[in-house]
Amino acid sequence: MSEPTDTTGGRGTGDSRGAVAGMSRRQAWVTAAMAVLILIPSLYGFAGKFVEFVHIYRGTSGGEFAVAPILNYLLASAGFFCMLLWAAWNGMFRDVEKPKVDFLENEARLDGGVRCPLFRR
Repeated sequence: MSEPTDTTGGRGTGDSRGAVAGMSRRQAWVTAAMAVLILIPSLYGFAGKFVEFVHIYRGTSGGEFAVAPILNYLLASAGFFCMLLWAAWNGMFRDVEKPKVDFLENEARLDGGVRCPLFRR
């Protein structure tokens, strides 16, 4: 028989809420840092393309051939932004672990009705 594993991350027995809160705070910082590292260059590129589009629209640039791709870029970006807002509004970012747990429980149910004790709620 195998010995039970330590789920407190080597901190011994104690209040597990502190470990979970520490993990969520670290995850929040990592998520914020990644968002900044990804969104700032993306915003810079988007703003540059939008300025080019304005110059083309006003006729101060010779790139009229690029109007269709730039409009396509703007419309696609607006569509993705609307999908992001829709997902956030419908609560799809509240419990991102639930689909994984549901999938594993469904697989266990289909494999013979044995339910994994790790994924009980």
